[in-house]
Amino acid sequence: MTASIVGWAHTPFGKFDTETVESLVTRVANEAMTDAGISAGDVDEIVLGHFNAGFSPQDFTASLVLQADPKLRFKPTTRVENACATGSAAVHQGLRAIDAGAAKIVLVVGVEQMTRTPSAEIGRNLLKASYLPEDGDTVGGFAGVFGKIASSYFQKYGDQSDALALIAAKNHKNGVANPFAQMRKDFGFEFCRAESEKNPYVAGPLKRTDCSLVSDGAAALVLADAEIAKGMGKSIGFRATAHAQDFLPMSKRDILQFEGCTVAWQRALEKAGVALTDLSFVETHDCFTVAELIEYEAMGLTPRGQGARAIKEGWTLKDGKLPVNPSGGLKAKGHPIGATGVSMHVMTAMQLAGQAPEGMQLKNAKLGGIFNMGGAAVANYVSVLEPLK
Repeated sequence: MTASIVGWAHTPFGKFDTETVESLVTRVANEAMTDAGISAGDVDEIVLGHFNAGFSPQDFTASLVLQADPKLRFKPTTRVENACATGSAAVHQGLRAIDAGAAKIVLVVGVEQMTRTPSAEIGRNLLKASYLPEDGDTVGGFAGVFGKIASSYFQKYGDQSDALALIAAKNHKNGVANPFAQMRKDFGFEFCRAESEKNPYVAGPLKRTDCSLVSDGAAALVLADAEIAKGMGKSIGFRATAHAQDFLPMSKRDILQFEGCTVAWQRALEKAGVALTDLSFVETHDCFTVAELIEYEAMGLTPRGQGARAIKEGWTLKDGKLPVNPSGGLKAKGHPIGATGVSMHVMTAMQLAGQAPEGMQLKNAKLGGIFNMGGAAVANYVSVLEPLK
């Protein structure tokens, strides 16, 4: 790859009554440029990841990034969307602009504001990331879709409630050390495992602790070509990227396979010339704990149906052989849709630069993997990052 991450910014994720999409976007855009040590005039192109789907009354949001600095006026600016993988879609589009020689420096921003929307509308908005002719009436919204997936998985491979609770507990424990996380509380396995008034069933076998949080937030990256990156203070290179898009209807595929995830990982690892075991850690898309469980299998960490081994035997803990979601993942960090993929790249870049917060930083992190998923394994993006300086 010809591009590197040379600067970043990240708001805390959570519920922000005084913020707007515009204020979140302009904040991280300015902070990312400052972090990279560039001015707005140095930016050649801007890409905004913003799902929206009704969360914000203001659509056509690409030009809101220009509000960050008058010198951004007239820069080529595009908004992209690919459901919950919108942020990675924006990152990959920025990389393409640099690979094509159309830009030397690209500002990538991801944003979402979800918490001002009433609960019933949130469910309807998120269901727009599913195939409405089949899933439009699903009780519980998108959680209901993954509740069906979890039920099918349990039916085929047995009750995995212990594994799901262990995944939730792991990610919440990791999130305590992440100052950007919406939920910084170590709930422990017992709380996550037991149904209670504070942890009721939401859909199928999924409880509240199995579901990612509705969030507001934004993240941004500055991408630079190889020559410019050499002169920057830090440079986190893209060893490889891959994107595999699958059918939208779940009826056209085996939903327990997450085949698009498998294809994206295989392509990225082959391009990078590494094996999964070479990675120091992975940030993966745990929109629901059952998603992380199936992703263990889809990425090749375990055989099909044996994902529970990875968490029960401690492989994916911070001190395990392949730490997964040392940031706390979507489960603890929150999931502002358009910001999530950009956030995953920021968290990974911070680890590789040795700049992750105390308690979250892994020792000797040399190679980081990212998997960001849109819908139920429909849009599948993988990035493999490494520190260049």
